[in-house]
Amino acid sequence: MELKPYQQQVINDLDKFLEYLNTFQDSAKAFNQFWEDKVGKYQANLDGSYSGMRPYKNNIPGATHIAIKVPTAGGKTFIACNALHSIFKSFDVTRPKAVVWLVPWSNLLQQTAGHLSNPTHPYREKLNALFGNRVEVFEKEELLQGAGFNPTSAKEQLNIFVFNFSSIRINSTKKDDRKVYEQNGALEQFRGFVDKDLVIDDTDETALINVIRSLNPVVVVDESHNAESVLSVEMLNNLNPSVVLDLTATPKENSNIISFVNAMALKKEHMVKLPVIVYNHHKKEEVITSALHLQRQLELLAIEEEKVTGKYIRPIILFQAQSNIKGKDNTTYIHIKEQLTKLRIPEEQIKIKVSGLDELKGINLMAKDCEVRYIITVNALKEGWDCPNAYILASLADKSSAVDVEQILGRVLRQPHVTKHQSPLLNLSFVLSASSKFQETLDNIVKALQDSGFSKEDYYAEEEPEVELTNNEVLQQELFGTSPVSSGNSEDGKVPVDEINIEEIDFDPNVELDSNQIGSTTDIVKQITQKGESEGKSFEQKAESYTEDNTDYLLREMGKQPKKYRIEDPFVDVVNDLAIPQFYRKVPADELHDTIMFEELKQEEQLLNRNSLLKGFKLASKSTEINFDDTDTEVFQVDYNESKHTATKQKVSIRAKAILVDTILSKPKETQIKDITQLIVRKLGDMTPISHEDITKYVTRVFEDLHNDQIRDIINNEFLYISKIKAKVKELESEYAREQFQKLLDTNNILVKPSFKFPNELTQISPSSAIDKSLYEAEASMNGFEQEVIMNIASLENVLFWHRNIEKRGFALNGFESNHYPDFIIFTRNGNLILIETKGDYLDNDESRAKNLLGKKWAEKAGDNFKYFMVFQKKEVPGTYTAQSITEIVRML
Repeated sequence: MELKPYQQQVINDLDKFLEYLNTFQDSAKAFNQFWEDKVGKYQANLDGSYSGMRPYKNNIPGATHIAIKVPTAGGKTFIACNALHSIFKSFDVTRPKAVVWLVPWSNLLQQTAGHLSNPTHPYREKLNALFGNRVEVFEKEELLQGAGFNPTSAKEQLNIFVFNFSSIRINSTKKDDRKVYEQNGALEQFRGFVDKDLVIDDTDETALINVIRSLNPVVVVDESHNAESVLSVEMLNNLNPSVVLDLTATPKENSNIISFVNAMALKKEHMVKLPVIVYNHHKKEEVITSALHLQRQLELLAIEEEKVTGKYIRPIILFQAQSNIKGKDNTTYIHIKEQLTKLRIPEEQIKIKVSGLDELKGINLMAKDCEVRYIITVNALKEGWDCPNAYILASLADKSSAVDVEQILGRVLRQPHVTKHQSPLLNLSFVLSASSKFQETLDNIVKALQDSGFSKEDYYAEEEPEVELTNNEVLQQELFGTSPVSSGNSEDGKVPVDEINIEEIDFDPNVELDSNQIGSTTDIVKQITQKGESEGKSFEQKAESYTEDNTDYLLREMGKQPKKYRIEDPFVDVVNDLAIPQFYRKVPADELHDTIMFEELKQEEQLLNRNSLLKGFKLASKSTEINFDDTDTEVFQVDYNESKHTATKQKVSIRAKAILVDTILSKPKETQIKDITQLIVRKLGDMTPISHEDITKYVTRVFEDLHNDQIRDIINNEFLYISKIKAKVKELESEYAREQFQKLLDTNNILVKPSFKFPNELTQISPSSAIDKSLYEAEASMNGFEQEVIMNIASLENVLFWHRNIEKRGFALNGFESNHYPDFIIFTRNGNLILIETKGDYLDNDESRAKNLLGKKWAEKAGDNFKYFMVFQKKEVPGTYTAQSITEIVRML
């Protein structure tokens, strides 16, 4: 199981933040600079609004406290497994790999511990792959008994301790929870291992809490929005964490979010059944009728799907009952089950899941031999109960009530098999209701979606047209809140409004499922499915066009409505006819993954990316000459502060490094090289497209002549060695990619084609002051030098418009280096398109020369009407211009 693109982006964000943290050695400085570089400086406005990311909140003094916002069904646990690897590889190698994994509820604890322990589960498989099969998972009872847990194992493997919140709260009233703070003979071997400075007052060294505190663990807080009370913050402090990583779809106000996942990314990867199709009926009987017929339609489609794909789906309805409030005759979950059985629905297909009654216990709802098609609940469904087969939420709450779906909607959002199904309806979820307060119901649905990390744009709603009532019916509704029905069980022949009249439900459960019945259903269900198909298609198109540029989404998440700036009216027609060329690569037939016959040649041409130029790149024969002589040999000292454990951590770290050096030096030379290589490779991170095996062999060659002093230096300064090795590998990659690029150009296997189109509108995080002839109503911010260059160019008569190209979001020169985003795009009245890249004089370096070479190659291949110029401030650099000379060049075009 590999990371989805949006999940990999979360890990990339985490890796980037950890780089800042290693640079600044201060959580607040790292967090604030991380976001300033991403979206600009934080600025609070007088009206209460703000721009940029709010500053770091020091919730857990002494620990780095960060959060990841991932919508429901986004794979938070799998992301966390990968995040642990990123965090520990950023630490000193001698630090114990201890993780406290906190969950809010006991059912989620069992699920999490089970998945992390199961060697065949994707979570454990990934952990084993990342940590070399040296992983152990413990629950509280195992730790209290010292089962398989001792000072040696604490140092030599990844140890994950799974707790629920209540079990480690210091003032818990439960006797079992207090054991964490009590003297423990089973942990006597940790006496002396535990740092006495870290022992909690009035507790013994051997108390489990003190053992954990001495490990300075990473704490993963699942569903962290449930752990923000003062009590929970105290609980986190008691763990003495190094890093606290919050996982949630709905971060609290004081969360330090380092990565947001847009719900559209989940839809693009087929993780969720969106949009949600909402339909409001007049009566509960209509809700039940529609739900039963819709379930049948979905199951017929699923049967046909299985014939083609082999993937089994049994669509399930969640019937939401009204809570049984005293003094009111409500539709309770027991009553609903009785009515469903009266319809001759087999009882084994109906299960109740409410507080105090769990008929789903021990049932695998995804199993092919499972009969369950109908689950009756209220709204107390907490995390830990998931069923991707659940497609329909049918609310049978009072008609006079708004439907409360806050805790239940997330149960129907997960996509079975995490794949796009052939039938559009199997990619959607449905909410059916009969509420006279439909707008309030919709408000609740929006809130439920938002609480799951989604938005108000992720559903479509429709209401059944009102039937005109007779005068008698209007009067009866006004006087009694009821309307007449044909039959019932009350004395006057009428059914109370909250009862279900079985005779009004039109459904025969004994009709044999047959593909010939697809489409044969009630008029309302036809209307729901037709609308679902059209809305689903529109949503799919939106998801497919979604890109990883999250600027608008980030701004909205930060409480700022992104302002859009449109293309200025005089330039609209010109831009509509303009497509800027980019590099494309002709793909050899043996690289095409599909056996589909392409109708047009252009389908064998793909937008060039650097990784495609690295096919065939191997480090085996490459140079290993790396100058380590100027490496700083001083051990980085952590600044002492008032918290007593900071100085202790420094002391332990230096001692641990000395022990590691002595341990490695005691081994044969070949083993020394192997150990040092593993230490460095583990922390190099993702080197795609270079394989793990290739990078390991290369680093082994780098260290083949290691001497004792160098081993000490590597252990004390591992990140400096890592950065030098990374830089060398990148240099070798660039050299190879450039050679391949030229070879493919010379053989006509790389070409340029019109590709990039200016978007009709752009979001500017920090718009600049107005300058004449700008393409958009506002352009992105510029420094003084850039502003000077463009003001001079904009004043030229032959310039029609100019645009400040935006890094990562605008036009990219794609080639042998990472994508290059020139600073300005200029268009002249003669039809010339000019790219200008400005450089301070101090930036006359290899990177600038590579960009200039790429730009010149692009202009040469694109044709006479396309130009690329690099502009330095005053320095005369061959093949470039200065701020003074470039104006005259543009004037001549």
